Amino acid sequence: MNSPFRMPAAFIGHGSPMNTLEVNDFTRAWRALGRALPRPRAVLVVSAHWFIQSTAVTAMPQPRVIHDFYGFPAELFAFQYPAPGSPEIAQEIADVVRPGHVGLDHDSWGLDHGTWSVLAHLFPAADIPVLQLSIHGGEPLAYHLELGAQLAPLRERGVFIVGSGNVVHNLGRVQWSYGEGGFDWNQRFDQHVKALMTSNPAALGAVENHPDYQLAVPTPEHFLPLAYLAGLCSAAGEVAKPFTQGCTMGSLSMTSYLLGMEPPAVSATGDDAQSLPARVPPEQTNT
Repeated sequence: MNSPFRMPAAFIGHGSPMNTLEVNDFTRAWRALGRALPRPRAVLVVSAHWFIQSTAVTAMPQPRVIHDFYGFPAELFAFQYPAPGSPEIAQEIADVVRPGHVGLDHDSWGLDHGTWSVLAHLFPAADIPVLQLSIHGGEPLAYHLELGAQLAPLRERGVFIVGSGNVVHNLGRVQWSYGEGGFDWNQRFDQHVKALMTSNPAALGAVENHPDYQLAVPTPEHFLPLAYLAGLCSAAGEVAKPFTQGCTMGSLSMTSYLLGMEPPAVSATGDDAQSLPARVPPEQTNT
């Protein structure tokens, strides 16, 4: 099914799960993006938090909401994002990457916080089908760049593809008291990646050679979603544009990128009053 337009694509630095409930510079930018986007037929999210030893896509009609964290307020555990899934679009995704293989996951996963913490702001009505694509932890960076490029035809079919992770994600070095801003090595690596994504996204394949890579990416799962956007950029022959930038708590980067549209203007006024989806399932509201 082709659409009369090509959907944009994005990478979003999702940061703390608390961004689901908070209004800050980053979540304002996500809300602005949601208002500016054409309404997608479906959303496909490559989330850092589905990191397994295979490539699979959620294929259930109603994916469950996964609260894959601990130590946060009860309000966050009560939060629900009741978006539908789409077995039919899951099959399209599997077909579009052939002869590569994408398995259909009918019951093991759902929507984790890498997905719903962001979509709660982009599409607060939770009325657009959402699917997740796993990150194959056994494959090198080049595999993910290529798979991202193979997903490009989905943009012509109205699918909004978004990677959700962080360019820099080193929880072992986090300083909660640091506030907004990043350590020197965080800022250097974030700026290096920005230079690549805005000039030659295909060169992201050599990013592991950067001297700050090991500090910035001690484990790959939060960085790899960016490779999918870089692959989509290469397939389109275009570069990405940052739409929100910055570091936080010293060792996290919140920088996010867009492909196929100009970054939207961000308002700090009444836009923040838009409603989020129900945080408690209807059957629990009277208890």
